[in-house]
Amino acid sequence: MNSSALSRRAVLAGLAAAAFARRAAAAAPWPSRSVRIIVPFAPGGGADSSARVLADLFAPGLGQGVIVENKPGAGSVIGVTAAAQARDGHTLLMASNSMLINASLNPQAGYDPARDFDAIGMVSAQPLVLVVPAGSEAKSLKDLIALAKRKPGMAAGNSGNGSLAHLTSEIFAGQAGVQITPVAYKGESALLPEMISGLVDFGFLNLPSVAPHIQSGRLRALAVSSPQPAAELPGVPTLRSLGYPALEVQGWAALLAPRDTIPADGLAKLETLLGQALASDTVKSRFAAQNVAPFVMSRQATARFLQDETARYAAVIRERGIKVG
Repeated sequence: MNSSALSRRAVLAGLAAAAFARRAAAAAPWPSRSVRIIVPFAPGGGADSSARVLADLFAPGLGQGVIVENKPGAGSVIGVTAAAQARDGHTLLMASNSMLINASLNPQAGYDPARDFDAIGMVSAQPLVLVVPAGSEAKSLKDLIALAKRKPGMAAGNSGNGSLAHLTSEIFAGQAGVQITPVAYKGESALLPEMISGLVDFGFLNLPSVAPHIQSGRLRALAVSSPQPAAELPGVPTLRSLGYPALEVQGWAALLAPRDTIPADGLAKLETLLGQALASDTVKSRFAAQNVAPFVMSRQATARFLQDETARYAAVIRERGIKVG
């Protein structure tokens, strides 16, 4: 047999071996090793806590360890981009509103939410609370709007340029027909002291952050952005009930996977485990301690929800001319 024939046989044998390896990998149960959940924020926040609760509950059902890896920076862009680029077949992402907002604000963010991720399910939701300092003249939403019309340019504090709080204050300004001055801080921990002292006129803040200050009387809650009133804030109306359905906004977390990296049966397994976890007393009690609620939604419904949210944020950013940098 000449060398040319031997070479062809070697190539064919190599192709056959590769095809066999692919079939074997496809037939192997998923996961075949530990699973990683990327959290695009620093340890200790709501997304991080939720991911760690789920990691503990997922591990027995997956038969593998589940590791939480924090990749903070650039308003979540660093972690989301790292997840989008992960092709190891064992990486998940704990996503939030910021993933969609950043993609609309910065086309060079390095990822496309619709193109780069498969939905697994929603995880949690929490409302924003419209708050003013305790010494504010505004005792109601109607009062705040009247005050904003008398004093154009009132300072609307938020947790960062392009944050959900920023976008919500812009929606409010458009809906109420008032002029505001958005004031961005490096997180709610930096904003709260200035809100309490009266240096900031109002803002839309996360319920877990502001609840203690409302209960102590240092801040006044005018409304919540959730579909239903918040049990933690009895007597505080929803923005929808006050005639502002466009302000029905919630901070949410969702579990996603890099597109086409996890087999269909693996995604179905994760969806089932997520549903079981969110129905468990462990998750309900842990989430309640954080003032967040389980947010149960199928994979298909989650994908539609994320598409709708993307379109909503993009419209606000376009109409209000919001820029970063």
